[in-house]
Amino acid sequence: MTPTPNQEAAPARRGPIVAYLAAGILLSLVAAWLLLLTTPDARDDERAFTTAPACTAPGGAGSDCLRTVTAVLDRTEKETGRKTPSYWLYLTEADGTSTRTRIESDLERLPAARAGANIEVTYWQDQIRYVDIGPDRHYTNADPRKSFRLPLSIGLLLGIWGATFLTAAAATAWSRRRSPRAFPWQVGLTVTGGTFLTLFGAMAAWNSDNIGDALQLTGVACGVVLGLCALIAPFLHRRHRGDDTIALKPSVPAEEACFPGLIMGEVPYAGHAGYLVAGPGVLATTPDPTGAFHRKAAPRTLTPLRVRPPYLTDPTGRPDYDGRAVVVECEDNGVPVLVVTRKKDAPAVLGALGPVPGR
Repeated sequence: MTPTPNQEAAPARRGPIVAYLAAGILLSLVAAWLLLLTTPDARDDERAFTTAPACTAPGGAGSDCLRTVTAVLDRTEKETGRKTPSYWLYLTEADGTSTRTRIESDLERLPAARAGANIEVTYWQDQIRYVDIGPDRHYTNADPRKSFRLPLSIGLLLGIWGATFLTAAAATAWSRRRSPRAFPWQVGLTVTGGTFLTLFGAMAAWNSDNIGDALQLTGVACGVVLGLCALIAPFLHRRHRGDDTIALKPSVPAEEACFPGLIMGEVPYAGHAGYLVAGPGVLATTPDPTGAFHRKAAPRTLTPLRVRPPYLTDPTGRPDYDGRAVVVECEDNGVPVLVVTRKKDAPAVLGALGPVPGR
């Protein structure tokens, strides 16, 4: 039995919803792990380090106290490929232990950082956390202070994106009953608002001294973004209600132009060629980006009916051109034909085919 158009459209309509739901759930789970486990653990390490006392008894290397030992600076090695000056320090401690640690500092401006110099290194939980070179203290790459900011920033970013995708799934499910558009304005507004919110959430994490302040700032930003979306939504609703026809004026190029495009339908000149050639009275498909070879010309009987946005019910394989695609609905002796191209190239298609009837 041949499926009806509605049956054929069902998988296409469900596809974006399933994709949004899968992405939203996955990102939300990762964000929950970062925000509920990794970030609090990093914050606890920071508190423990900043309040740790100096070790008073020997053998405190594995404890939570700060153990400071003297060492000789054997040599330094600059790490390349970094914007911030970063150096590896190769050390030999008083007991003969050789080790190394990395600091972000310009050692060329520190005369005390020379080979053979005596320095002090401070351990906490078996890692060097900072070194004292002369009167200057330099924290190493194992410094736990503010280490919560990275997982907090990533967690907020992924969490907001997860919520954005889940909202986009709901918006797609709601809008698909009212419009066949492949890219409804409700989803576009949701993604735009979510993008601004993720950027603000990431910045709030890097500019906050604790988790609570970052969450509070993100919550305020969320309220502002939702308010702006609520103000913009009625305007977009009025703009997109009614007919989906896009008004474009035909433009006949002085010479043939080649651009991305595709002709779809049960006609011999359709196919997945990838490019269209448009000129005075000429419209053809070709796999050649220059438009010179392997062309399949459309007959003069191909008549444009209207220009519209992509629909979920369009045939499989319709290109989106990064959201810039439009569809020129045509017919050829009663056979439906779709010409898909970018919006900026659609006037050339109309110029090659002739004016839309009634315009």
